[in-house]
Amino acid sequence: MKMVITVVQGKDAGSLTDKLVAKRFGVTRINTSGGFLRESNATFLIGVQDEQLDEVISVIRATCKTRSHFLNPMPPMSEPGGEIYMPNPVEVQVGGATIFVVAVDKYLRL
Repeated sequence: MKMVITVVQGKDAGSLTDKLVAKRFGVTRINTSGGFLRESNATFLIGVQDEQLDEVISVIRATCKTRSHFLNPMPPMSEPGGEIYMPNPVEVQVGGATIFVVAVDKYLRL
């Protein structure tokens, strides 16, 4: 048995939940937030049998896509003399999924 821990962007979380439940996978969703962009994420805990692992990863891969996002690396700054310096936006890739697969030694359902 494996525990799949995956972190996805908040925009993909609802769709991923629906697809996992439709395929009858047991899933626990925890709403989280990212540190770098401070955007909403969701962390999923999915317990699966070893032979189901590839199918779960396929569902995650098909649902959670990367996107380009523009952000300002710094807030606008005031220069001496009253001029305002506006930093150029930087393009970063967001989304997708980070997946951890952990072997489960023991599973109890009480």
